[in-house]
Amino acid sequence: MLVLFGIMILLLIMGFPMMMTMLLSTLAYVAIYAPMVQPFITVQQMILGVQAPVLMAIPMFILAADIMSMGQTSERLLDFVESLVGHLNGGIASTTSITCALFGAVSGSTQATVVAVGTPVRKKLLARGYSDSEAMALIINSSNLAYLIPPSLGMIVYGVASGASIGDLFIAGIGPAVVIILLFSAYNVFYATKNNIPRLPKASMAERLLATKRCILPFGFPIIIMGGIYSGIFSPTEAAAVSVLYAAFVEMVIYKSVKPKDLFSIALSTGVLTTVVFILVAVGQGFSWVISYDRIPQMLTQGLLGDSASVFLILLTVNLVFFIGCMFVEAVVVILILTPIFAPIAHNAGIDLVHLGILITLQVAIGSGTPPFGTSIFTCCAIFDKPYIEVIRNEGPYIAILLFACFLISAFPEISLFLGGLMK
Repeated sequence: MLVLFGIMILLLIMGFPMMMTMLLSTLAYVAIYAPMVQPFITVQQMILGVQAPVLMAIPMFILAADIMSMGQTSERLLDFVESLVGHLNGGIASTTSITCALFGAVSGSTQATVVAVGTPVRKKLLARGYSDSEAMALIINSSNLAYLIPPSLGMIVYGVASGASIGDLFIAGIGPAVVIILLFSAYNVFYATKNNIPRLPKASMAERLLATKRCILPFGFPIIIMGGIYSGIFSPTEAAAVSVLYAAFVEMVIYKSVKPKDLFSIALSTGVLTTVVFILVAVGQGFSWVISYDRIPQMLTQGLLGDSASVFLILLTVNLVFFIGCMFVEAVVVILILTPIFAPIAHNAGIDLVHLGILITLQVAIGSGTPPFGTSIFTCCAIFDKPYIEVIRNEGPYIAILLFACFLISAFPEISLFLGGLMK
């Protein structure tokens, strides 16, 4: 095990991309410690990793998100939420968090949410008296909600790695997202009161009705995805295909914000991101097979957790390991490497794999906005042209809130499992 992870760390230090790091460490481990395993078997496992039918949903959800990100959806959602809560104390900050959650129902990606929601809302936050560093910290950490709201790409990858139902994961993420929104809103009220942030004028009923009318079509996304899946009309993969058609119809035909000439650049962006994800899934499957073949999860169970680890100790270990791992490595990679290790341990201890998946998804979402290598941080640096230190300066309170949310979800599984129980 030390050799396997030692090779990975060495290759990372040498500057190898993550997919090559996982692949080379896996092949080196097989060559040294499992010479009876033919190399083609490892390749077969990698191919099997990308043959799961549900993975077809990933490129389609990414394509739908790219279409909507280029269009008007994010600004319409922002105007709608602002008309409802913008006049409250800390209302513009709460508007940011809620809008990020709603846009998560479109994108399923934290980085896409940072770009689509962060660009228009940052100007509003600065105009109301928020510092640039505070505004960016709010945007980065509110975008984490996109990973908890279906269609979450992290949930799809976790579902493939663990065997958990992706439909159940989708519905289970809603409760924790609501809890985080409430916690963020409470902090927003405290911050606005302490710093004398002025309130927005209260929207009239006519303005609210207009904002609602302009948002009717974007609201179709969660209805299509969740309603279609749980009514039995179509599977998660079919829901992804329908979402692409719906996104194209809304943005190209109704809003006319996306032109036919834009489709090439959108498709190219989707293709590049999909390729990266699928290569990582393939090499991750090979890596997972090797550690399972050599019984590394069982050794870790005995060495790290003992022979009779409690549920509390297992969940605490999962939270700590994923939190630390996601500070340094991209979310999909962490899910692919660590889920095959901890999912069997949790399952044997009686922990619901859907509950575990929500905790893991939340941890990788937190990691996308946590120094030193959170991808949302670098996205924010790029789109706002701000230095790294300024972007992360005020992140502390939000990260603390998210970790407290992890504690609540760990202690009270009903937060994530309640809605799923009602649907059955």
